[in-house]
Amino acid sequence: MANYAQSLNKLIEEFGRLPGVGPKSAERMALHLLKGTLEQAKALAYAVVKARQNIRNCKICSNFTDTEICSVCQDQRRDKDTICVVEEPKDVLALERSGSYRGLYHVLLGAISALDGIGPEQIKIRELLQRIKQNSVKEIIIATDSDNEGETTALYLTKLIKPLGVRTTRIACGIPAGGNLEFADQATLDKALAGRQEL
Repeated sequence: MANYAQSLNKLIEEFGRLPGVGPKSAERMALHLLKGTLEQAKALAYAVVKARQNIRNCKICSNFTDTEICSVCQDQRRDKDTICVVEEPKDVLALERSGSYRGLYHVLLGAISALDGIGPEQIKIRELLQRIKQNSVKEIIIATDSDNEGETTALYLTKLIKPLGVRTTRIACGIPAGGNLEFADQATLDKALAGRQEL
């Protein structure tokens, strides 16, 4: 790290903890922040603290929200017969940006990963099964990532859901193998949703 003042080094270090931010990017962000006014810095700090205090998981789907129930679950115009299952809230944002999907979501808050010690009990599978049994769900779209953990989770979910008599589909190719939803463009997501297949 460059020979900066201790507080600047600490700021660079904290920016460097963010995903996808390397040492040079962290340094650029910290230096950019110092060029602004104290009010701008306070506004950023306030926004971070308020988001951390107020954002929680929706009690229905586990998406991020600042109310008890998220805006998607509250939206009466959404198709209540279809639930798209994703790993993380960032995946909901990616699908919503595409504008292709008008159903509900269920966020697992992770994926099954034996290497990381994450089993089915550590993610929101039980809650998904409760939603299916308590509501008139006609289709579950499994939109987990196409990496090993996402595929393992998709197979596990399929084995649990198909006996319930609910149509179970998986998003089609278009998302590259090993890729993540958050990095896919709108056209790719459109094709993936439109071309989903029965499992």
